[in-house]
Amino acid sequence: MRRMRGTVLCWVVAGFAAFASGAAHAATRAEQTAACRGDAIRLCTFAIPNVAKITACMEQKIDRLSPRCRAMFKPAPARRKARRPG
Repeated sequence: MRRMRGTVLCWVVAGFAAFASGAAHAATRAEQTAACRGDAIRLCTFAIPNVAKITACMEQKIDRLSPRCRAMFKPAPARRKARRPG
């Protein structure tokens, strides 16, 4: 039972991170899960297994997230087009 709950939580956290804006698109699911699993359990247990609720909860509590997890919510740097000399 405990192992199943952990597996479900792992997929939920990976799913929530995929919906999170910003750098989450650059990180792998494994990185997202490793970065945010503890925060999801600590701060948003009531929202599990609803991905949208977990995301909303963590966005509301972004100042309380660990630095690694918070980084998943920051926008990835925009890529600039190189100017051609001309």
